[in-house]
Amino acid sequence: MSREDVLRSIKNAEIAATETLSDAKKEAAFIISQARQNASEILTSGRSDSESNAQGLISKARESAGSEAEVVSNDGKVAQKSIHDSGIKNRQKAEKIVIDAFRN
Repeated sequence: MSREDVLRSIKNAEIAATETLSDAKKEAAFIISQARQNASEILTSGRSDSESNAQGLISKARESAGSEAEVVSNDGKVAQKSIHDSGIKNRQKAEKIVIDAFRN
């Protein structure tokens, strides 16, 4: 092999190495870009799932609170009716006591 052939081979090897390095850098940049995109999609999906779960929990809590409030309201209505009925029943006795008190 002549000196010219050796130098040409070295030059060709350098060009091939430069191309390989450039291709590797491009591939690395693409991989990094894909990884960032995947990470972003995972974060977005996680946020969406988290918000959905939170809304579900809030809905369940509202339903539970509404049911409990309805039970308390019904108990209050029953107590109110009982007091009202008792008041009606004792009204004549109270009137008699008040009138008798004024007479004496």
